Amino acid sequence: MKYLFTFVFTLFTILYTIGQNKQAYIIYKKNGKKTTYEQMLKQIQKSEIVLFGEQHNSSIAHWLQIEVLKDCFSKRKLMLGAEMFESDNQQALNNYLIGSITQKGLDTLARLWPNYKTDYAPLVNFAKDSHLVFIATNIPRKYASLVYKRGFESLDSISSSEKNWLAPLPIAYDSTLPGYVQMLAMFEGHGGANLPKAQAAKDATMAHFILKNYMANNLFIHFNGAFHSDHFEGILWYLKKQSPNYKYLTISTVTQADVSKLDKENIDKADFIICVDEDVTTTY
Repeated sequence: MKYLFTFVFTLFTILYTIGQNKQAYIIYKKNGKKTTYEQMLKQIQKSEIVLFGEQHNSSIAHWLQIEVLKDCFSKRKLMLGAEMFESDNQQALNNYLIGSITQKGLDTLARLWPNYKTDYAPLVNFAKDSHLVFIATNIPRKYASLVYKRGFESLDSISSSEKNWLAPLPIAYDSTLPGYVQMLAMFEGHGGANLPKAQAAKDATMAHFILKNYMANNLFIHFNGAFHSDHFEGILWYLKKQSPNYKYLTISTVTQADVSKLDKENIDKADFIICVDEDVTTTY
């Protein structure tokens, strides 16, 4: 009932703002020029690998994610993947997709995010109903925690079977990438130089499992927090380092008090930027 109320209230908010000649969101190109959903969709369908960067509690982003899947399904062979599933939970996810376990079984066997039911179950259930591959791409959190505490070197001592859940070692790392520099500045004193390394371990692992599972002539849509792909860094940096010739596209989600013009700091965050009114109801 709580989830139904949240959905109805969110839908009411969106319809109300539109009815008052306001827009709940506007989509921009990377240069800050306004565009349309149809134009974004056209470019998505021309791509091979898409990184759909979200704000995890954005009702607009989650709604657009499922709409993109519906609109692409009849046009392209689809593959899906997400940061929200850790690589060692792939078998549980597979079992749910083929119907050998129930949702309750998936809840038990996989480390699902607290907002799974409202925000990610629709994507997984779309994959299940449509018989699509869905890849768990993220590094298991205990290994990211190891990097955060003791650096990349801590991964050398884990077992060979455990290393199957990570990007191949040693993990490439460029500490000068602006995103990692910004993270270090923002959280100075919390993890030190190892904090962006833990982020890089996630980025590298997600890129690894995207490329490991990608099949030619498919459209692979990957869902991740926008910070993992903003400014064409993070996951995309690792993807291009390994496979520079694929057709990549990135999407970011931002919030602003006024969506009528893209704020300067949000320009060039991605190929397409979904700019959401900051007053739109969030999912949590």
